[in-house]
This record gives sequence, C-alpha cells and structure tokens, in this order.
Amino acid sequence: MIDPVILKGFRDSLPKDEIPKKRIIRVLEDVFASYGFAAIDTPVLEYTEVLLGKGGGETDKQIFRFQDNGGRDVAMRFDLTVPFARFMAAHHEEVGVPFRRYHISKVWRGENPQKGRYREFTQCDFDIVGADNALSDAEILSLMHSSFAALGIENYTFHLSHRGLFTLFLSKLDAEKDTVEILRTVDKLRKIGEEEVRKLLAQITSSDDKADKIIAFITSGENSTFIETLEKLEALSGGKSEASERMREIYTILQSLGIEKSFTFDPSITRGLDYYTGIVYETFLSDLPSIGSVCSGGRYNDLASLYMKEKLPGVGASIGLDRLLAALDERKSPLLTDSSSADILLVPRSGEEARASLLAMDIRRKGLSVSVYLNPDAKPKKIYAFAEANSISYLLTFTDDSFTIKDLRTRETEDGEAALKRIAEEKRH
Repeated sequence: MIDPVILKGFRDSLPKDEIPKKRIIRVLEDVFASYGFAAIDTPVLEYTEVLLGKGGGETDKQIFRFQDNGGRDVAMRFDLTVPFARFMAAHHEEVGVPFRRYHISKVWRGENPQKGRYREFTQCDFDIVGADNALSDAEILSLMHSSFAALGIENYTFHLSHRGLFTLFLSKLDAEKDTVEILRTVDKLRKIGEEEVRKLLAQITSSDDKADKIIAFITSGENSTFIETLEKLEALSGGKSEASERMREIYTILQSLGIEKSFTFDPSITRGLDYYTGIVYETFLSDLPSIGSVCSGGRYNDLASLYMKEKLPGVGASIGLDRLLAALDERKSPLLTDSSSADILLVPRSGEEARASLLAMDIRRKGLSVSVYLNPDAKPKKIYAFAEANSISYLLTFTDDSFTIKDLRTRETEDGEAALKRIAEEKRH
C-alpha cells in the first residue's frame, strides 16, 4: 500500500479549517467588490523567464522550477503580482486602465516552513494599475483598513515607508551602488535584530560610519508621529522631494477618511522584493509580533515594462491568508469558531427518502443549509458522531405527520416548524 504521507511544507485542509477560511474569503471578496475591484485568475505554471529575476535573488532560489513533458522550462508562481504584470501586458486593452483587480489563489515558494508559513499558501491580492498618484496609493491603504475592519481584527498597525526616500538618502550617503543589497538587509531587521543588520551593512558598504547612518535612518520613526518622521527623513535625504510630498499627500487623504491612526511611518520597511519603486507597507499585529506581516505590498511602476513597451504603473497589497488564519487562531477569533458544514442534519426513515428530499429543499429556500443523512438505517450513536464531526448543531427527524428538531448542544427538542423559524431568524442576525 502507498503511504498517505504529505510533502514537507504542504498540508491538507480539513473542513474545520477550510470552512472558516472560505467564510473569510467571502468577506474579503465583498469588501473588494465594494471598492470596484474585479476578480481575475492566472495559470499556476508560467514560463520560467516570466518569473525569474522579478522578486530578487532569495525569491529566485525558492521558485519551484522544472521541465514539463514538452521539454519547456516552466515554474510555479511565487506570488500573484508578477503573473498579474504579465496578464496586464497581454490584456490591458481588453480590461481598460486604470484597472482594479483582486486575485485570491495559491502560490508556491520552496522556503523553510514555520508557524503560519508554508511552501504552498494562499494570497489575497488587490491592485490598481494605470494610475500613479496619491489617490491610487491611498485607495489601496483604505481598502486594507476596510478589509481588517470587516474581519473584526483589532490591535494592528499598517507600517508605511517610501523606497524613493531611502534611495535619495543612500545617494546622499554615496551608497547608491549597493541599494539592492542594503534594501534586502534592512528587510531582515525584525528577523535578525538591529546589531546583526548593522554588521551586515558595514560589510556591504565597507564602512561602519555608513552602517550607523543607515541604522539611524531606518530607526528615525521610533516614538515620532507620521509627520515628524517624514520631516526627519526629508532632512536626512536632502530636503523635500517628490517622494516626501507623495507621502504627505497620502497622509492628508488618510486624515480626511479618519483612519490615519491605524498608519505609522516606519522607515525600516523596505520590502525585500526588487520590483517596488514607491510607497511600501507591512502590517503587524501588536499582540502577535512573531507571526510577522499579515498584509504587505507597495508601488511597482516598472514591473509591467518587462513585458510591454507602454508604461503601466501599479500599486497593490497582498493579505497572507494562511498567516492571518494562524494569527486569528492564536487569538481564538470567533471567525474561526463556526466550522459547521450545515445548519441542520436531516435524518429520514427508510422508505421516506422522497419526503426527506422535498423537506430539505423547502428548508433551503428559507435560507438554511441542510445535509440529508444518507444512511437512514444507521444507529443513533453513528448519526450523532457524524453530526459532531461536521459541527452540525441541529438534528431533524420525522414523526408520522410532522417532524421535530433537536438542538444537539442542549439536547432540547422542539416542534419542527417553530424551530425552523427561530433558527432562520438567529442566522439572519
């Protein structure tokens, strides 16, 4: 017999996990749609040249790459942004710009598995392409805020920064040639700590003084307001610039929406992926810092240029659904408590299968979900075990001319019609 073992970094998703996950996805899809974002999909497999070199050296090492049966060099997508850039190059005339999309699907990275992080995981991406202004940047930030509010998530902060300000600072420091390595090193700050980052920066720049100045830059937001941090960074990067004015305008929009307190200016946010060009952001849960960022992204104005001559600026974010679920589980979130596959388990008697099917259809029209038990001759113990395994709270059984409903949590039995009315009312509220 074949051992039903699963690959390291991969996992099966049982109904108790998948049902709450799908519920969260439905909430997010409703929020995305309310902002006018349209759903798309792209293939799991792409030609390797489409993906390679777009996320950076570390990401390239993590790509699942192989030859298909036709000898073609192919790879599995490591995120949803790079395939989206290829998608827009192919379809920009069909969808029109500015285009708002969302895409919720699996991606694959051959990285070291850890809590909340797997080699196969689901991302929830939302992007705007075809606009490069503060309004489009702020629209993504507003959608991030609305998504977390709709999910009932608390104690989180969106950390914002701007690649352009950091680039100006490095240019002034005469360290611009090492920008890519410096960005990737600073991105490790929360993982390896300030001292280790300082040592690596000193090696990269061949200067302890430059390393100290970079550390001073990326920590300048500590204990400061958004505007105070912005003014500090302006001074360190040579004065007001297009990047600093963009951040100031974005903050004004956030203030007008009354959501600015959820956002902080954090110069240590650089994002390790190479394709970001402007604002970048990550999201941290204050009571679960070890989980890492649960929503990140930024502006990428040049990515589509790899596939087309026309410039197509973009900005977007990605919610790491599996990591977010791990955080919600840690917090014992009510979003994850209901994993029932149906509201009611309907158990027919032998010979009453047609009656059961008809009643189940009638109940479904009332807005309730019904699972018809398919083995009428089973013993009660087996029926109760099935209901418990599927987190079904109510058991419907027939009498000669009517039916009753039993609450499996309290063991109380009610008249069927009255119980249906009450359960439907509870579900609506």
